[in-house]
Amino acid sequence: MTDSPASKAAGYGGACPHARNGPRQERNGFPKSLRLCPREQNRDQDGEEGRAAPRHGAWCGRPVGESFEETPMLVAVLTYVGYGILTVFGYLRDFLRHWKIERCHIAREKEEQKDFVPLYQDFENFYTRNLYMRIRDNWNRPICSVPGAKMDLMERVSHDYNWTFEYTGEVVKDVINLGSYNYLGFAENTGRCADAAAEVSVTYGVGVASTRQEIGNLDIHEEMEKLVAEFLGVESAMAFGMGFATNSMNIPALTGKGCLILSDELNHASLVLGARLSGSTVRVFKHNNMQNLERLLREAIVGGQPRTHRPWKKILIVVEGIYSMEGSIVRLPEVMALKKRYRAYLYLDEAHSIGALGPGGRGVVEYFGLDPRDVDVMMGTFTKSFGAAGGYIAGKRELIDYLRCHSHSAVYATSMSPPVVEQIITSVKCIMGDDGAITGRSRVRQLAHNTVYFRRRLREMGFIIYGNDDSPVVPMMLYMPAKIGAFGREMLRRNVGVVVVGFPATPIIESRARFCISAAHSRDLLDREEKNQTKKDDRSLDGEALAAISEVGDLLQLKYSRRRLQLTAPRPSDDAVYDDMDD
Repeated sequence: MTDSPASKAAGYGGACPHARNGPRQERNGFPKSLRLCPREQNRDQDGEEGRAAPRHGAWCGRPVGESFEETPMLVAVLTYVGYGILTVFGYLRDFLRHWKIERCHIAREKEEQKDFVPLYQDFENFYTRNLYMRIRDNWNRPICSVPGAKMDLMERVSHDYNWTFEYTGEVVKDVINLGSYNYLGFAENTGRCADAAAEVSVTYGVGVASTRQEIGNLDIHEEMEKLVAEFLGVESAMAFGMGFATNSMNIPALTGKGCLILSDELNHASLVLGARLSGSTVRVFKHNNMQNLERLLREAIVGGQPRTHRPWKKILIVVEGIYSMEGSIVRLPEVMALKKRYRAYLYLDEAHSIGALGPGGRGVVEYFGLDPRDVDVMMGTFTKSFGAAGGYIAGKRELIDYLRCHSHSAVYATSMSPPVVEQIITSVKCIMGDDGAITGRSRVRQLAHNTVYFRRRLREMGFIIYGNDDSPVVPMMLYMPAKIGAFGREMLRRNVGVVVVGFPATPIIESRARFCISAAHSRDLLDREEKNQTKKDDRSLDGEALAAISEVGDLLQLKYSRRRLQLTAPRPSDDAVYDDMDD
């Protein structure tokens, strides 16, 4: 639950669109002036990978392959009843703890501190001790291997109902990893990236012990930033040692008092924090709803700043490429059209989409066939597809030169570790094909193939799956609180490691399991060859992982879906909010 904290659901106070009994089909406007991008053909000789490749240009004049199936009414009612029962028993146990009939393990203020402001809000404290502790064993599981396609977990037990854990000294080996953000499989301890990082460690060491502005600027830092800019197709780029700080420390450097930030309600906590720290006025628009976004833009242009009605100094639209809890892809062509029409700026967070989308792995901009120079601020992280650490900001040279002097993350943060930098350089070169091999491009295609197939198979089994067909983030709905812990434990018993997510990272009735597909999930790994499964077809993921998910789904009755796929088609607005325009 660490990837998207409470602000994922709460945002800036806006409600999540799925907090009701299933999402309403929003009326998303569609700019008339946009034309269909030529769909690239990426078929091999056998055509297999080509069919699984992302559908470029599919946004224009065609249905968008996203699924947000409505929550069944009975499931929604039972979910509320489940939380109600847990709440009643929670208050009963608090009563017993108050009279010292039951021991309370949670941290509390001392008696002499009772007159001070409490450290925790009452509900957060209540939720932690009475609901979260029941299923706490599903999080913070320590691994003792590379987080690749398979991993090793340290076995632990609890004798006090998950308040504390003890390690048995045993290791659960060869657990299929469906939870790490290892999209392209570069999180490995063998191969070209690992060898290059080890060699750099001998030359430069593992720490720099200084900031970039002092004596911590290495030649490989410069090489990495030039390579990233070339990979993205922009003028310049700069790197930061922490992905979260890339957002939270750079947005305040770009906007301030008198500026307006329009933020998608499902934006990550780092974007939320950065917007709040900037001192700008923040307004939230509904997730991927272009009519709502344009309405806010029009009001901002017409009304100006509150009270004074002066024009805004800047209007910054903040969106993500792939939303990590919903698995949906931003409607970037429409956002870009609005940005141009109203002379706003666009901040695009490609933490999950860079490397994972587009025929060349260049993210959501390439996925839609757009010009990266039209995105004012391109942000991304190296922590996922590249198997490293840190993040980057890319764009025009003037923007990067400004951030080098004004960003707190650039001025005060210690430089990136040399082995991490070399991991980034080697993986980016591999994706670009500069190493003379085709392994990088084949990884991108394998990820696309695995993603499309994995999603299709889960829908065929009867699960409710959220998000875009090409998104490697695959949320599978669990809903009921008791099934959060049960699903994670049952999957681990079958040697499959998954991430289960609940409140506050999601709306309280929309708990889910979130699978992250990787190019490392090969046929040899996931097919049941050792169990005499010799059939070789395109079902490269229909082995241990999908079989275990289906088995647990039957055991816990998780196959809620009433239909296989629901397409959300772009619809023109009633009042013709989009007119033909000249770029």
